[in-house]
Amino acid sequence: MKKFMYKRIDLILLGIILLSAFLNIYNIWKNDYANAYYTAAVKSMLENFHNFFYASFDPAGFVTVDKPPLTFWIQTLSAAIFGLHGWSVMLPQALAGVGSVVLLYFLLKPTFGITGARIASLTMAITPIVPAISRSNNIDSMLVFTLLIGVWMLFRGVRKNKAIWVIGAFAMIGLGFNMKMMQAFMVAPAFYLFYITAAKVKWKKKIGILASATAVMMALSLSWAVVVDSVSAGDRPYMGSSQTNSVLELAFGYNGVARLTGQGQSTPGGGGADKGNGNEMQAPPNGMEQGEAPEGMPSGAPPNGQGGPNGQGGPNQANGANTTNSDDSASNDSSNTDSSSTQDNTNSETQTSEDNGQRDFLSKGDQGGPGGQNGGGMFNTGTPGFFRLFQIGLADQISWVLPFALFGCVGLLSGIRLRKQWSDEEKESLFWLAWLGPVGVFFSIAGFFHQYYLIMLAPPIAAFVGAGWVKLFKLYQTEKGFKSMLLPIAILATTAFEVFTLKSYIDQIGMVWSIGVGVAGTLLSLALFFFKQKEKRATYFVSLAALLAILVIPAFWASTPIIYGDGNSVMPAAGPTTMGNGNMKMGEGQNSINENLVSYLKKHSDGETYLFATSNASSAAPYIIEGETVMAMGGFSGSDPILTTEKLEEMVKNNEVKYFLIGGGGPGGSSDLQTWIKEHGEEVPQEEWNGTSSNSDSDSDSNSGMPGRGGQSETLYKVEL
Repeated sequence: MKKFMYKRIDLILLGIILLSAFLNIYNIWKNDYANAYYTAAVKSMLENFHNFFYASFDPAGFVTVDKPPLTFWIQTLSAAIFGLHGWSVMLPQALAGVGSVVLLYFLLKPTFGITGARIASLTMAITPIVPAISRSNNIDSMLVFTLLIGVWMLFRGVRKNKAIWVIGAFAMIGLGFNMKMMQAFMVAPAFYLFYITAAKVKWKKKIGILASATAVMMALSLSWAVVVDSVSAGDRPYMGSSQTNSVLELAFGYNGVARLTGQGQSTPGGGGADKGNGNEMQAPPNGMEQGEAPEGMPSGAPPNGQGGPNGQGGPNQANGANTTNSDDSASNDSSNTDSSSTQDNTNSETQTSEDNGQRDFLSKGDQGGPGGQNGGGMFNTGTPGFFRLFQIGLADQISWVLPFALFGCVGLLSGIRLRKQWSDEEKESLFWLAWLGPVGVFFSIAGFFHQYYLIMLAPPIAAFVGAGWVKLFKLYQTEKGFKSMLLPIAILATTAFEVFTLKSYIDQIGMVWSIGVGVAGTLLSLALFFFKQKEKRATYFVSLAALLAILVIPAFWASTPIIYGDGNSVMPAAGPTTMGNGNMKMGEGQNSINENLVSYLKKHSDGETYLFATSNASSAAPYIIEGETVMAMGGFSGSDPILTTEKLEEMVKNNEVKYFLIGGGGPGGSSDLQTWIKEHGEEVPQEEWNGTSSNSDSDSDSNSGMPGRGGQSETLYKVEL
């Protein structure tokens, strides 16, 4: 029995699973409340079913988060079991990342063998963006896991010729839509292509099954949206980050086409800048993007000023140090901010985006990226173009072994012919290509996305590395000419690309990594070039060693969130960061609240529904997490047209809200609302609620609703009618 169990358990896979679990889970308990925007929603969803169903951001059900609720339902269940902690809301995503590694193994093993499956699962586990995003409460890791379950069901349905599995596979895309909307549909072309090419049924039945699967997919995709949009606006929360209080508008507009075109983004990631609704946006506190939930906190610049990994512009820019290349668009688009929160960007060393209303603590003296470089583009996502995925900022998150994967794809499909029946190997390779191609094109041309979206590319790249190595080694052994040289060429090309990418990080990690990988990869590829006719067993181990050599750097990069600490759970990215630079990480100040403010408001409360109202979710989130009922008048970014002055006046008269906290460097929200509050309200002296005078410069992070308000004064108004 023990011998049987030993044979059934792949010990190497077990080791890979443990590695993935370590990378995804270790030390997440140190990350306080992770993305406070989402954690606040989980806190509110624990209150009652109404909040749970709609994914309400606040306990009173005023506004929702800006994504569908499925992932948050899972997080809420975890919080209900383990209590509300940062680790309890991150754990489902961490386990989903491990699950994706396991699924990839079982997807490749039947066709490409155990070696290809092991390599693919290992590559998935150490692709830097995979553990980086899995160590947060953002959605993408759970989405990829759900889609890979769909792939497993699709492959099983085709192999066993069972329609129910195929329909179930498309249903998983529908569930993915209820996690992150249109992003789930990016893999649909691969599903259709694979079933059309691989299913061994007549065309009439094939079309019927695909039609049924499509109907189920669309029904599941739109089910929650249709239900919510059918409910009267007065009986549900406002749909966060929409402009018309509609889930469908949010899905196909801001979370759909706008991602490709970048339109409607007045600031990077804008989810509703002023569109004629009187909403004048300041850039958000912490530089977080406008209207984008997983990116967690408001717009303007990346959270913690992150233009790159771990709160860095460029490859490794320090928190908040945004160079003109990476943030020009943000500063230009945010030019309509309140003059009170706009500062001249005159310090060329720190290059802070103060004109975006960012906080002083975001830019304590670091240059943009290693050696002052940066990856360019919004949120360090480079410049649109054919080679965008090879640019700094994206390459170090997803593309370390992309050259090898592309060579592997060439090898796998080198024998395909239109008039010849395709093998299972070729059909599955076409599936992974149909996943990699459209998603890669999207990220190459898209107007707006964040680095951690790139996890969508991790499964096909890992699949092509695993299956590709098996195929390239076979060609190396059996073929002559160019095909036989694809393996050493792939190793050499990938080594050269890794060394080229590493040169941007010399200031952070030195030359050792570049020299080690460069020498090892070059020598091993040359050995494969010149000793092809030697002992075949020896060449097997040399080729395997060469592959492991090019996996060293992504493995190191994947471990950086543990080595250096999670730099930013709002917009996760992997990569080394300069230690001891005084930068504040997410969780160190993000969840701090002004105890003096809370004490004052509770003492002077007359039983209002809301302890106070503020412009945006970033200011409200830490208070909600701590159990207070706070209103974000403009939703996530401060720009949602939820309230009119008439509605706000009615709420004040109905004793729903009396106090308003305005300012703090965050989005200004509606200028009409702020004007009305100032005209009808009485300013509460700072010394009564903040422990400082109004002229004091000590309005520090620790005394503010969100960290980093340095220099950005908050004003408390009392409005009684």
